[in-house]
Amino acid sequence: MWESESVGDRDYGNRDFSLSKQSVKNDGFELKGNSWYVATDIPSDLLVQVGDVNFHLHKYPLLSRSGKMNRIMYELRDPDLSKMVLDDLPGGPEAFELAAKFCYGISVDLTAANISGLRCAAEFLEMTEDLEEGNLIFKTEAFLSYVVLSSWRDSILVLKSCEKLSPWAENLQIVRRCSESIAWKACANPKGIRWPYTGSKLAPKVSSPNWSDVKDSSPSRNQLQVPPDWWFEDASILRIDHYVKVITAVKVKGMRYELLGAAIMHYAAKWLPIMISEHGSGLTADEGSSSSISSGSSWKGGLHLIVAGTKDNESSAVQAKDQRMIIESVISIIPPQKDSVTCSFLLRLLRMANMSKVAPALVTELEKRVGMQFEQATLADLLIPSYNKSESMYDVDLVQRLLEHFLVQEQTEMSSPSHQSFIEKHYERGTGPNAKMRVAKLVDSYLTEVSRDRSLSLTKFQVLAEALPESARTCDDGLYRAIDSYLKAHPTLSEHERKRLCRVMDCQKLSIDACMHAAQNERLPLRVVVQVLFSEQVKISNALANNALNEARGDTNYQPMVPNRKTLLEGTPQSFQKGWAAAKKDINTVKFELESVKAKYLDLQNSMENLQRQFDKMTSRQKHTSAWSSGWKKLGKLTKTTMFENQNTGPETPTAGGAEQTRKIPRRWRNSIS
Repeated sequence: MWESESVGDRDYGNRDFSLSKQSVKNDGFELKGNSWYVATDIPSDLLVQVGDVNFHLHKYPLLSRSGKMNRIMYELRDPDLSKMVLDDLPGGPEAFELAAKFCYGISVDLTAANISGLRCAAEFLEMTEDLEEGNLIFKTEAFLSYVVLSSWRDSILVLKSCEKLSPWAENLQIVRRCSESIAWKACANPKGIRWPYTGSKLAPKVSSPNWSDVKDSSPSRNQLQVPPDWWFEDASILRIDHYVKVITAVKVKGMRYELLGAAIMHYAAKWLPIMISEHGSGLTADEGSSSSISSGSSWKGGLHLIVAGTKDNESSAVQAKDQRMIIESVISIIPPQKDSVTCSFLLRLLRMANMSKVAPALVTELEKRVGMQFEQATLADLLIPSYNKSESMYDVDLVQRLLEHFLVQEQTEMSSPSHQSFIEKHYERGTGPNAKMRVAKLVDSYLTEVSRDRSLSLTKFQVLAEALPESARTCDDGLYRAIDSYLKAHPTLSEHERKRLCRVMDCQKLSIDACMHAAQNERLPLRVVVQVLFSEQVKISNALANNALNEARGDTNYQPMVPNRKTLLEGTPQSFQKGWAAAKKDINTVKFELESVKAKYLDLQNSMENLQRQFDKMTSRQKHTSAWSSGWKKLGKLTKTTMFENQNTGPETPTAGGAEQTRKIPRRWRNSIS
């Protein structure tokens, strides 16, 4: 506690203040309505108005310690001035009340809750050492330097109380000094922490939430291990601009980027509604700390700031502006290192940025950050609604941009000189080339989900499906599922559009189950079904050919995966065996039908060739035969018919010679004609 020295204890040289000393004797201040009075028999000769509060005071105690009031009296040149208006006094009536008590020699208790406002008010009133030794500026500066900045709790409270003192608190370096003090203590070794702190609300309490005075030598205190995130909850009560200064100072001190990212996520979960986890509902400061700063700030918690009832459009606009400022500030302080924050956090922040119409440059930067770790995303985080006037329900264009940033980042890392070390590092972490495969599965799942939207255009679906290189997908089952879902939701597609849609799928990458489903899928074009069956036939043929080749070579190095069929069946689940048996039966049926169709086709082709040859022969004879020859042929036929009738009238059993003669007669006539 600091107590101001009374006026009667000072020596003012040649000036005679004995009367004044007696005139300012008082028993304290009295509040009547909105007015403060000095409890003295001497009537007041100066009315000071600060906001809506009036102070009935005396000129001498104020003029003896305030340079500003001296200057006002001198500039107005009115010795009978009886009223001053100080509406722009930092700290308001509360700070001026303490300054006035100090001028009257009344003891003033300096605390973390009132020191910042009183320091700014002393600077405003110009209460310097030139007027009085040990004036208010000196006393408040000493308290800030030696008491506040050495305490974790007081540094937080003073910085919180500076929110209504801009720009005075910044100009007097109160914000900077408190931010650096907090940063130094946050970067301290947790093993050496002996001061009380709130701690994370997700973990067991290691100290009193009211920041009660806890002795440093407490046995229970020393036995508990302080977690690295001990300072997250206390720092999160700060306003965003002051929190940015703290995080910037912590970065300069060299804190690990993973811990910085965790602190930023904790702050965002407290102040942004969509970031709140199931454990993050308590957003207000602790009761003890909030009671000590209630006079200096109107902060009531992040959730109240965002989702308070909108009584009018003006309050809604202010809340939207505050939320946008928080989002933009959080984006700007995220560490640039990959994995400093989770991809899920970045995507939720991106969703809020699109909702709040954040600056496009910051949105682009955030999209690039998501692209750096896109393989960590989940389907739920990607389903971002389209907040602009768009033809689709989901923001498919945003996912397309995220995928492009991911591919650009992958290409940049592949072409970098340190590519080899990058590959080794990511193989150790289980990433690297598998990242594209995970992204391919994620994109296929996303396409399956958004394909149910009837307003999704075919072009957007196709462009997103074809954005990944072919090597990213080892199996196209997910893509086939998305295509089938799109065809089901868009039954009015033309044949050309269905063929165009199915072009993004590689039939050779479909599994047996997908092939069986596609062969019976009436929504697919007939050409795609044939391609599926053909690709399956080729797979089976190649497998049989390779097996026969290995057996023919007698390759001793060839070892089957299982010794015999019995062992294979024993190691296979019963449900899979039944499914495989049914699939194999269907495949054999399809093969038999294909062979039958092929045989019928060959028969029809042979018949057609025979008919064609006969037709060609008849046509060639008609071209080379004249009218006379045709007449002679008719005459020969008539003669032959007559002779045959005569032979029938003869004996019933002709002789052998007669039969031979009958067979030779047409030959003789044909020779004579030709």
